[in-house]
Amino acid sequence: MKIRAAVLESFGEPLVVQDLDLAPPRKGEVLVRLHACGVCHTDLYTASGVDPSGYSPTVLGHEGAGVVEEVGPGVTSLAVGDHVVTLFSPECGECAHCTSGKTNICTAIREQQGSGFLPDGTARLSRDGEPIRHFMGCSTFAEATVMPEVALAKIDPACGLDKACLLACGATTGLAAAMWKAEVAPGSTVAVFGAGMVGLGAVAGSKLRGASRIVSVDLSPDRLELARQHGANDTLVASDESVRELLDMTDGLGFDYTFEATGLVGVMGQAVETARFGWGLCTLLGVAGKGETLEIVPRLLITGRTVQGGSFGGAKGRTHVPQLVDLYLQGKIDLDGFVSHRMPLDDVNRAFELMEAQDGIRSVLELV
Repeated sequence: MKIRAAVLESFGEPLVVQDLDLAPPRKGEVLVRLHACGVCHTDLYTASGVDPSGYSPTVLGHEGAGVVEEVGPGVTSLAVGDHVVTLFSPECGECAHCTSGKTNICTAIREQQGSGFLPDGTARLSRDGEPIRHFMGCSTFAEATVMPEVALAKIDPACGLDKACLLACGATTGLAAAMWKAEVAPGSTVAVFGAGMVGLGAVAGSKLRGASRIVSVDLSPDRLELARQHGANDTLVASDESVRELLDMTDGLGFDYTFEATGLVGVMGQAVETARFGWGLCTLLGVAGKGETLEIVPRLLITGRTVQGGSFGGAKGRTHVPQLVDLYLQGKIDLDGFVSHRMPLDDVNRAFELMEAQDGIRSVLELV
């Protein structure tokens, strides 16, 4: 079938919206008619050429939601008409990682996914007979995509797909980090560094878990105001004095939980340092640049702090994303408040410009 899609032809150049061919799904695969897609910083990171694992040509996009239009042989958990959220982090339920109960990082399709192909080592996207590689196993800057069954989360169709798409990456990363990775305890104190999509999700997740005090730290007063709307009790404009100011708020002891959602190693260090003496847990969610390292003074760990990472916030996509949709439908999560701009696929490069200008939280491409 013919589809329109935004192709990364060359690093550092605008994406080119054009016609491509999309082949039918094969064994274990599903064709999804995409309705909406969030534009995430990871897409921009790859488009810029900074990502050492990036490749081109490829169709970018991974924060998608749509309706199942066709299923391949062997697909049992999804049917035509199902509403789904795309998952760059699959959940097969059968690999050693999935069955361990220790991680959300599924290995079932990881090798081929990282190379830009579907599990059988081939692509369903092509142009004039030449393969176009898939991005993060998703390629959702398009009218339709083919993905593995294990990388799609079936959701309640009552949820608007323009909101559900945010749960494909950014919103879930923050929410899940607080709810299921760190497991924020009721009555605890929390500091969240960064008030973009991931940071706001961590604030909202901490509120849902019953934290008694949530402090949001960011450079932007506008984003800090959004953090208050999503559950922050206090805000702090980031500065060189942030660590001292945060420790002063806690009589020098630090916060029970800290979350870093900026990707800046200097801020990661602040998140470690402000975790509570004795038992503080710091969860790193941002992706640092190539070759960057985080220095931690050993005494911070010796005196009881723990540091962990949280890819996709520790979420198991096919299990947790439907639960987050249900919480949204119950009015407990405000996904609507994360959407700052809506635009057609043809304006995808404008979405990148808005992101670089830090204009809003999330731009959503409306694909139908």
